[in-house]
Amino acid sequence: MGEDETTGVASSTRRLYSPPVSDGPPDPRGPRPRAAGIRIGELEPGRTDSIADVEEVRVGHVTVWRDEPDPPKGRGVARTGITAIAPPALPLPAGVAVLNGAGELTGSHEIHEWGLLETPVYLTSTHAVGRVYDGAIEVAVRSDPLVGVEEFVIPVVGECDDGHLSDARTVHVEREDVSRAVEEASGWPFAEGAVGAGTGMSCLGWKGGIGSASRRAGDHVVGVLLLCNFGSARQLTVAGVPVGRTLAGEDRAKPAGSCIAVVATDAPVSSASLERIARRAGLGLARTGSVAHHGSGEIFLAFSTARDASLEGRDLDPLFAATVEATEEAVLNTLWAAPDVTGREGRVQRGLPHEETLEILRTHGALA
Repeated sequence: MGEDETTGVASSTRRLYSPPVSDGPPDPRGPRPRAAGIRIGELEPGRTDSIADVEEVRVGHVTVWRDEPDPPKGRGVARTGITAIAPPALPLPAGVAVLNGAGELTGSHEIHEWGLLETPVYLTSTHAVGRVYDGAIEVAVRSDPLVGVEEFVIPVVGECDDGHLSDARTVHVEREDVSRAVEEASGWPFAEGAVGAGTGMSCLGWKGGIGSASRRAGDHVVGVLLLCNFGSARQLTVAGVPVGRTLAGEDRAKPAGSCIAVVATDAPVSSASLERIARRAGLGLARTGSVAHHGSGEIFLAFSTARDASLEGRDLDPLFAATVEATEEAVLNTLWAAPDVTGREGRVQRGLPHEETLEILRTHGALA
């Protein structure tokens, strides 16, 4: 694991042997959009404005970035990876909601049935789900000697398709990468943008990937982490301003795509209420321009680190609002962090231009 000297962000990149090998993932793009005066919503963020504001929730990435000849001579270009969200003291109460179901989140049926999350949440590319699932079983067996003997688990693995930039004919991640992502998981700061599962993703016509944000909801906090791979350039909306109509030009990827949202809270809520909280992530995506296309998979999971369900009914309203705002800001944090990335067949997915975006917002009076 290395650490960027300017940001202190820990990251793990598996650089693979066969030449030609690229220089690896680009460095982060500097301060987050909130530091530039962009304010999303009305609620205050938590201390780090990330999912790590929910105590003991950790995030780890393994990025696979290489350039080899196309199959069968080599394994092709890899712009992919794994992101792990590791909650404390599993199992925890959880709920799942689906806006458009052209995607996969393994373990979701068990969560619907039992209302429990039993493993970390793993995010990866579509064709890598099986391999990550295998690695997640190995992590579970090492963590609990009863797993596979007296107890059995169904790992939670979510996916988005990064085939626009990464050669999907090869499963580039390995089982061992799953345990590395968990072992190297940390609280804030963790990397956002083109890292881990987000390395090859595109969002709203620009480079997408991993993004996170949080909001205070009274005495509690709601944190969101997204794997963003959806939308078209003209749809991009920032703080209510139709930025994409000015920046658009040509769309750089097909508008269909997906978004996996992981919502964490320390509020004491039931699994049924967590399903309702998870569903609100869709409203946050809509504020950024998502319309959940026919071929997209918007799948949302929420869990609570509290075990007594004492908040119900109208007491959930602040948590709903916090989820919507944190999701909206997490999309922007994704776009802000992700730089230009060149992938397979020389395809280039540009990072959202900061100065042009800020100028549009300034013209609309949308900067603090």
